[in-house]
Amino acid sequence: MSEPDGGPGPDRDPGPDPRDAAVDTDGPGDGRTPREWVRWFLETDRGVVAYVREVLSSVLAVLLVGLVLFAVSGLWPPMVAVESPSMNPHMKTGDLVFVMEEHRFPGRAAYDDTGVVTHRTGERTGYRKFGMAGDVIVYEPDGNGRTTPIIHRAMFYVNESENWYDKAVEVDPEAVGSAGSCAAMENCPAPNAGFITKGDNERTNRRYDQVSGLSDPVEPAWVVGTAEFRIPWLGNIRLWASQTGPFAPGTVDSGVGTVSAGATGPTASVGTTFDARSISANASCAWA
Repeated sequence: MSEPDGGPGPDRDPGPDPRDAAVDTDGPGDGRTPREWVRWFLETDRGVVAYVREVLSSVLAVLLVGLVLFAVSGLWPPMVAVESPSMNPHMKTGDLVFVMEEHRFPGRAAYDDTGVVTHRTGERTGYRKFGMAGDVIVYEPDGNGRTTPIIHRAMFYVNESENWYDKAVEVDPEAVGSAGSCAAMENCPAPNAGFITKGDNERTNRRYDQVSGLSDPVEPAWVVGTAEFRIPWLGNIRLWASQTGPFAPGTVDSGVGTVSAGATGPTASVGTTFDARSISANASCAWA
């Protein structure tokens, strides 16, 4: 005999349990558990949701890569975008360069406890980076952290008050310009101990940065890190966003590139009067 209200008897099928319902992949339903919401978000093909999911996945991937690079380099951000031709041909405008804290994995021939191998030492020991002997460093000119950093090669080290003319000629006789003695060069004798630096581009950066007046000898504390490897062109994304790259909207490119750090010739800039001390207008890299 059935129940008076028509409900299921002992032998009747009670019907499906709502908890056994399959997840609706076409949209969220009422009473869904958090786990079911997550599963729906990950599997649905709905346009807006799928787009948001892809964007979040890309952001997460970028963050994970950034964390790995930070763990390796010890710097944040760990990348710089080269915005001048001052390091041609070994680095080019638009390159994205990975930079590492200089003490993290220093070369065996690093000077003292600076973590930097100079070009002069690299020539003797065979230590090379980016096609030439010695480390390429990112440094703050004159120790001013508010200026755009410069990415140039560490050529040799000088002590405070040192007459470094003979050493400069030994390493690169053309890089002293027309100077025939220490008295004829800027920053000689050295006002402080530090690295003498230079861009690799022999057309726009013939002289040492310290001879052209770009910076005093680079104290170890001014060094941000050493360049380790480059990714061609990828830095143009950063430069385009800041409108300083060769493909930036509204800029003019003469085929030379943007303004070069420490450039000493008439091709140093496009539509700009060169001033070696105007670092913000003549910097060679930007944090990416």
